[in-house]
Amino acid sequence: MSTTLDEIREQQHQTWDRFSAGWKKWDALVLSWLGPFGEAMIRSAKLKDHDDVLDVAAGTGEPGLSAAASLPHGTVTVTDLSERMLQVAEENARRRGLHNFAVQACDACALPFDRGRFDAVLCRFGFMFFPDVVVAAREMVRVTRPGGRISCAVWSGPDKNPWATTILATIARHVEVPVPPAGSPGLFRCAAHGMMSSVLAEAGFHDVTEEEVSTMMTHATPEQYWEFMTDVAAPVVAGLAKADATTVERIKNEVLSLVGQMQSNGKIQLRSTATIISGVR
Repeated sequence: MSTTLDEIREQQHQTWDRFSAGWKKWDALVLSWLGPFGEAMIRSAKLKDHDDVLDVAAGTGEPGLSAAASLPHGTVTVTDLSERMLQVAEENARRRGLHNFAVQACDACALPFDRGRFDAVLCRFGFMFFPDVVVAAREMVRVTRPGGRISCAVWSGPDKNPWATTILATIARHVEVPVPPAGSPGLFRCAAHGMMSSVLAEAGFHDVTEEEVSTMMTHATPEQYWEFMTDVAAPVVAGLAKADATTVERIKNEVLSLVGQMQSNGKIQLRSTATIISGVR
Protein backbone atom coordinates (compact mmCIF):
# COMPACT_ATOMS: atom_id res chain seq x y z
CA MET A 1 0.00 0.00 0.00
CA SER A 2 1.43 3.39 -0.96
CA THR A 3 2.39 6.05 1.56
CA THR A 4 -0.66 8.10 0.57
CA LEU A 5 -3.03 5.20 1.26
CA ASP A 6 -1.27 4.46 4.53
CA GLU A 7 -1.76 8.10 5.53
CA ILE A 8 -5.48 7.87 4.69
CA ARG A 9 -5.77 4.72 6.79
CA GLU A 10 -4.07 6.33 9.79
CA GLN A 11 -6.21 9.46 9.45
CA GLN A 12 -9.35 7.32 9.43
CA HIS A 13 -8.10 5.38 12.46
CA GLN A 14 -7.51 8.55 14.44
CA THR A 15 -10.82 10.09 13.38
CA TRP A 16 -12.96 7.11 14.39
CA ASP A 17 -11.12 6.71 17.69
CA ARG A 18 -11.67 10.41 18.41
CA PHE A 19 -15.39 10.27 17.64
CA SER A 20 -16.09 6.93 19.34
CA ALA A 21 -17.44 8.63 22.48
CA GLY A 22 -20.01 10.52 20.41
CA TRP A 23 -21.13 7.37 18.65
CA LYS A 24 -21.49 5.62 22.00
CA LYS A 25 -23.53 8.54 23.36
CA TRP A 26 -25.94 8.44 20.41
CA ASP A 27 -25.95 4.67 19.88
CA ALA A 28 -29.69 4.22 20.50
CA LEU A 29 -30.60 6.95 18.02
CA VAL A 30 -28.20 5.58 15.41
CA LEU A 31 -29.57 2.06 15.93
CA SER A 32 -33.08 3.26 15.16
CA TRP A 33 -32.03 5.51 12.27
CA LEU A 34 -29.76 3.09 10.42
CA GLY A 35 -31.70 -0.05 11.34
CA PRO A 36 -33.68 -0.26 8.07
CA PHE A 37 -30.46 -0.29 6.04
CA GLY A 38 -29.01 -3.12 8.11
CA GLU A 39 -32.26 -5.07 7.85
CA ALA A 40 -32.22 -4.71 4.04
CA MET A 41 -28.60 -5.90 3.96
CA ILE A 42 -29.32 -8.94 6.13
CA ARG A 43 -32.28 -9.85 3.89
CA SER A 44 -30.20 -9.57 0.73
CA ALA A 45 -27.38 -11.61 2.29
CA LYS A 46 -29.87 -14.49 2.71
CA LEU A 47 -28.24 -15.65 5.92
CA LYS A 48 -28.76 -19.22 7.10
CA ASP A 49 -28.78 -20.40 10.71
CA HIS A 50 -25.29 -21.95 10.79
CA ASP A 51 -23.54 -19.26 8.72
CA ASP A 52 -20.20 -17.77 9.66
CA VAL A 53 -20.63 -14.04 8.94
CA LEU A 54 -18.13 -11.19 8.66
CA ASP A 55 -19.21 -7.56 9.17
CA VAL A 56 -16.47 -5.19 7.92
CA ALA A 57 -16.07 -1.65 9.32
CA ALA A 58 -18.91 -2.28 11.76
CA GLY A 59 -18.02 0.49 14.21
CA THR A 60 -20.22 0.02 17.28
CA GLY A 61 -21.46 -3.33 15.97
CA GLU A 62 -24.31 -3.04 13.51
CA PRO A 63 -25.57 -4.76 11.46
CA GLY A 64 -23.41 -7.56 12.84
CA LEU A 65 -25.19 -7.51 16.20
CA SER A 66 -28.58 -7.95 14.53
CA ALA A 67 -27.18 -10.72 12.34
CA ALA A 68 -25.81 -12.52 15.42
CA ALA A 69 -29.20 -12.27 17.14
CA SER A 70 -30.84 -13.92 14.12
CA LEU A 71 -28.30 -16.80 13.91
CA PRO A 72 -28.45 -18.82 17.15
CA HIS A 73 -26.23 -21.52 15.63
CA GLY A 74 -24.05 -19.23 13.54
CA THR A 75 -21.22 -16.83 14.34
CA VAL A 76 -20.54 -13.19 13.54
CA THR A 77 -17.16 -11.46 13.51
CA VAL A 78 -17.12 -7.67 13.23
CA THR A 79 -14.08 -5.62 12.28
CA ASP A 80 -13.12 -1.97 12.44
CA LEU A 81 -9.98 0.16 12.37
CA SER A 82 -10.94 1.73 15.69
CA GLU A 83 -10.41 -0.35 18.81
CA ARG A 84 -12.51 2.16 20.75
CA MET A 85 -15.49 1.69 18.45
CA LEU A 86 -15.14 -2.08 18.83
CA GLN A 87 -15.14 -1.73 22.61
CA VAL A 88 -18.62 -0.23 22.29
CA ALA A 89 -19.60 -3.14 20.00
CA GLU A 90 -18.46 -5.64 22.64
CA GLU A 91 -20.44 -3.79 25.33
CA ASN A 92 -23.51 -3.89 23.10
CA ALA A 93 -23.09 -7.63 22.52
CA ARG A 94 -22.79 -8.31 26.26
CA ARG A 95 -25.84 -6.20 26.98
CA ARG A 96 -27.85 -8.20 24.44
CA GLY A 97 -26.54 -11.53 25.73
CA LEU A 98 -24.92 -12.49 22.43
CA HIS A 99 -22.30 -15.21 22.76
CA ASN A 100 -21.77 -15.87 19.03
CA PHE A 101 -20.21 -12.45 18.43
CA ALA A 102 -16.51 -11.54 18.19
CA VAL A 103 -14.54 -8.42 17.29
CA GLN A 104 -11.28 -7.96 15.38
CA ALA A 105 -9.45 -4.65 14.89
CA CYS A 106 -8.03 -4.59 11.36
CA ASP A 107 -7.79 -2.81 8.03
CA ALA A 108 -10.49 -3.69 5.48
CA CYS A 109 -7.77 -3.71 2.80
CA ALA A 110 -5.82 -6.43 4.66
CA LEU A 111 -8.31 -8.73 6.36
CA PRO A 112 -6.58 -11.21 8.75
CA PHE A 113 -8.75 -14.19 7.79
CA ASP A 114 -8.22 -17.35 5.74
CA ARG A 115 -9.43 -17.66 2.17
CA GLY A 116 -13.06 -18.80 1.96
CA ARG A 117 -13.62 -18.48 5.71
CA PHE A 118 -17.05 -16.79 5.67
CA ASP A 119 -20.48 -17.66 4.30
CA ALA A 120 -21.47 -14.00 4.04
CA VAL A 121 -19.84 -10.58 4.27
CA LEU A 122 -21.61 -7.38 5.31
CA CYS A 123 -20.29 -3.83 5.07
CA ARG A 124 -22.53 -0.92 6.02
CA PHE A 125 -21.19 2.57 5.21
CA GLY A 126 -17.57 1.45 5.12
CA PHE A 127 -16.59 1.57 1.46
CA MET A 128 -16.81 5.38 1.35
CA PHE A 129 -13.90 5.61 3.79
CA PHE A 130 -11.57 2.80 2.66
CA PRO A 131 -8.22 3.95 1.23
CA ASP A 132 -8.80 1.74 -1.85
CA VAL A 133 -12.32 0.43 -2.52
CA VAL A 134 -11.21 -2.17 -5.09
CA VAL A 135 -8.55 -3.65 -2.79
CA ALA A 136 -11.13 -3.85 0.01
CA ALA A 137 -13.64 -5.57 -2.29
CA ARG A 138 -11.00 -8.08 -3.39
CA GLU A 139 -10.23 -8.87 0.23
CA MET A 140 -13.93 -9.53 0.80
CA VAL A 141 -13.97 -11.85 -2.21
CA ARG A 142 -10.93 -13.67 -0.85
CA VAL A 143 -12.46 -14.42 2.55
CA THR A 144 -15.89 -15.42 1.17
CA ARG A 145 -16.48 -19.06 0.29
CA PRO A 146 -17.61 -19.87 -3.29
CA GLY A 147 -21.38 -19.39 -3.41
CA GLY A 148 -21.31 -17.07 -0.39
CA ARG A 149 -22.81 -13.60 -0.52
CA ILE A 150 -21.82 -10.00 0.07
CA SER A 151 -24.18 -7.18 1.00
CA CYS A 152 -23.03 -3.62 1.51
CA ALA A 153 -24.55 -0.16 1.85
CA VAL A 154 -23.30 3.24 0.70
CA TRP A 155 -24.98 6.62 0.87
CA SER A 156 -26.87 7.64 -2.26
CA GLY A 157 -26.48 11.14 -3.70
CA PRO A 158 -26.39 14.37 -1.64
CA ASP A 159 -29.81 15.43 -2.95
CA LYS A 160 -31.33 12.36 -1.29
CA ASN A 161 -29.64 12.91 2.07
CA PRO A 162 -30.64 16.20 3.72
CA TRP A 163 -29.71 14.64 7.08
CA ALA A 164 -26.11 15.46 6.07
CA THR A 165 -26.35 18.22 3.48
CA THR A 166 -28.50 20.55 5.60
CA ILE A 167 -25.64 21.27 7.97
CA LEU A 168 -22.73 20.69 5.57
CA ALA A 169 -24.10 23.07 2.92
CA THR A 170 -24.73 25.73 5.55
CA ILE A 171 -21.14 25.46 6.78
CA ALA A 172 -19.89 25.71 3.17
CA ARG A 173 -21.79 28.97 2.67
CA HIS A 174 -19.85 30.57 5.51
CA VAL A 175 -16.49 28.79 5.50
CA GLU A 176 -14.08 28.04 2.68
CA VAL A 177 -14.02 24.25 2.62
CA PRO A 178 -11.28 22.75 0.42
CA VAL A 179 -12.52 20.47 -2.36
CA PRO A 180 -10.96 17.04 -1.75
CA PRO A 181 -9.25 15.22 -4.64
CA ALA A 182 -11.50 12.96 -6.72
CA GLY A 183 -11.92 9.57 -5.10
CA SER A 184 -10.98 10.76 -1.62
CA PRO A 185 -12.81 9.20 1.33
CA GLY A 186 -16.09 10.93 2.08
CA LEU A 187 -19.82 10.44 2.62
CA PHE A 188 -20.81 10.49 -1.06
CA ARG A 189 -17.66 9.02 -2.60
CA CYS A 190 -19.54 5.86 -3.68
CA ALA A 191 -22.88 7.48 -4.51
CA ALA A 192 -22.67 7.36 -8.32
CA HIS A 193 -25.21 4.94 -9.78
CA GLY A 194 -23.56 1.66 -10.68
CA MET A 195 -20.19 2.49 -9.17
CA MET A 196 -20.28 -0.09 -6.40
CA SER A 197 -21.77 -2.72 -8.70
CA SER A 198 -18.76 -2.25 -10.98
CA VAL A 199 -16.36 -2.42 -8.01
CA LEU A 200 -17.85 -5.69 -6.73
CA ALA A 201 -17.96 -7.21 -10.21
CA GLU A 202 -14.34 -6.22 -10.89
CA ALA A 203 -13.32 -7.77 -7.57
CA GLY A 204 -14.91 -11.11 -8.45
CA PHE A 205 -18.53 -11.10 -7.26
CA HIS A 206 -21.30 -11.95 -9.74
CA ASP A 207 -25.08 -11.54 -9.96
CA VAL A 208 -24.62 -8.07 -8.45
CA THR A 209 -27.80 -6.07 -7.76
CA GLU A 210 -28.57 -2.60 -6.39
CA GLU A 211 -31.55 -1.43 -4.35
CA GLU A 212 -32.27 2.01 -2.87
CA VAL A 213 -33.67 2.21 0.65
CA SER A 214 -34.87 5.38 2.38
CA THR A 215 -35.61 6.11 6.01
CA MET A 216 -35.81 9.13 8.29
CA MET A 217 -33.38 10.50 10.83
CA THR A 218 -35.65 11.63 13.68
CA HIS A 219 -34.89 14.20 16.36
CA ALA A 220 -37.04 15.72 19.08
CA THR A 221 -35.82 19.26 18.37
CA PRO A 222 -33.55 21.16 15.95
CA GLU A 223 -31.12 21.59 18.84
CA GLN A 224 -30.85 17.83 19.23
CA TYR A 225 -29.95 17.52 15.53
CA TRP A 226 -27.20 20.12 15.97
CA GLU A 227 -25.83 18.34 19.04
CA PHE A 228 -25.89 14.96 17.31
CA MET A 229 -24.11 16.15 14.15
CA THR A 230 -21.45 18.02 16.08
CA ASP A 231 -20.83 14.92 18.23
CA VAL A 232 -20.51 12.28 15.49
CA ALA A 233 -19.82 13.90 12.09
CA ALA A 234 -16.13 14.58 11.47
CA PRO A 235 -16.73 16.79 8.37
CA VAL A 236 -19.06 18.98 10.44
CA VAL A 237 -16.55 19.41 13.23
CA ALA A 238 -13.73 20.07 10.74
CA GLY A 239 -15.78 22.73 8.96
CA LEU A 240 -16.82 24.49 12.14
CA ALA A 241 -13.20 24.51 13.32
CA LYS A 242 -12.42 26.89 10.44
CA ALA A 243 -14.97 29.46 11.68
CA ASP A 244 -14.69 32.01 14.48
CA ALA A 245 -17.21 32.00 17.33
CA THR A 246 -19.49 34.57 15.69
CA THR A 247 -19.61 32.62 12.45
CA VAL A 248 -20.27 29.34 14.27
CA GLU A 249 -23.24 30.95 16.02
CA ARG A 250 -24.54 32.26 12.69
CA ILE A 251 -24.20 28.80 11.12
CA LYS A 252 -25.96 27.21 14.08
CA ASN A 253 -28.89 29.62 13.90
CA GLU A 254 -29.31 29.02 10.17
CA VAL A 255 -29.19 25.24 10.64
CA LEU A 256 -31.74 25.35 13.46
CA SER A 257 -34.04 27.45 11.28
CA LEU A 258 -33.73 25.09 8.30
CA VAL A 259 -34.20 21.96 10.38
CA GLY A 260 -37.16 23.55 12.14
CA GLN A 261 -38.95 23.51 8.78
CA MET A 262 -38.61 19.73 8.58
CA GLN A 263 -41.16 18.84 11.22
CA SER A 264 -43.69 16.06 10.93
CA ASN A 265 -45.94 14.86 13.76
CA GLY A 266 -44.04 17.02 16.21
CA LYS A 267 -40.64 15.53 15.33
CA ILE A 268 -37.77 16.66 13.12
CA GLN A 269 -37.58 14.28 10.15
CA LEU A 270 -34.63 14.28 7.74
CA ARG A 271 -34.60 11.98 4.74
CA SER A 272 -31.77 9.46 4.51
CA THR A 273 -31.22 7.27 1.45
CA ALA A 274 -28.71 4.52 0.83
CA THR A 275 -27.97 2.03 -1.92
CA ILE A 276 -27.77 -1.65 -0.94
CA ILE A 277 -25.45 -3.61 -3.24
CA SER A 278 -25.42 -7.41 -3.13
CA GLY A 279 -23.57 -10.13 -4.98
CA VAL A 280 -22.47 -13.76 -4.99
CA ARG A 281 -18.91 -15.10 -4.71
